[in-house]
Amino acid sequence: MSSTSNTISALIIDDEPLAHQIIEAYAKDLDFLTIVGTCHRATQAYSLLSEKEVDLIFLDINMPELQGLDFLRTLERKPRVIITSAFEEYAIESFELQVSDYLLKPFRFTRFLRAVNKVRSELGGAAGASEGTEAREDHLFVKVDRQYRRVELADIHYLESYGNYVKIWTGDSFLLTTRTLSGMMEELPSADFLKIHKSYVVRKALVDYLEGNQLVMKNTQVLPVGKLQRDAVREWVKG
Repeated sequence: MSSTSNTISALIIDDEPLAHQIIEAYAKDLDFLTIVGTCHRATQAYSLLSEKEVDLIFLDINMPELQGLDFLRTLERKPRVIITSAFEEYAIESFELQVSDYLLKPFRFTRFLRAVNKVRSELGGAAGASEGTEAREDHLFVKVDRQYRRVELADIHYLESYGNYVKIWTGDSFLLTTRTLSGMMEELPSADFLKIHKSYVVRKALVDYLEGNQLVMKNTQVLPVGKLQRDAVREWVKG
């Protein structure tokens, strides 16, 4: 942690402008985290690291000229590193390089906060900000094709597992994102969403009624209730 203050100084290295925007927006809600520089290529970071004191790097992996992990291997003095990647397959290799955490894009503020709090603890700082005061519980970002799309939680009717994808239903239409249902459940507030089947998660506020082993949504959509989830669904319905 910066010796002159109780603030973590951070550098963003990512070739996606939207990733910069999201991290910078999240950082503004944390008074102990300051973004001191941004780079769109790893090769641009060397001069900045020599000029400024940096406690933490938010590092993408797939970048032009020099890959993120290859860049990390070249550093003699390594700050703390949080990987920010859209690909799960580099996680083991990343942790072998002693990174502090691995954020799978797109990540929500809650997950970001958990990672930064972990770094703060490693640096010997005070307790981090509380996850109970989340600033962005009203939306999430999901990757659709080459874009990161903002989805309001209030617009989600239910989620449907679709192989290696998830359909996010917002009425009669859906967004198809390259995520797993279990992974998305970790990003959704449990107070608002309920898993009713191995392939379905519903927004509680839009459930109309339970009939047998089927849950009927307010738009008349009928969804199955799985055997493993049946008791939990019935307990929730009964209040």
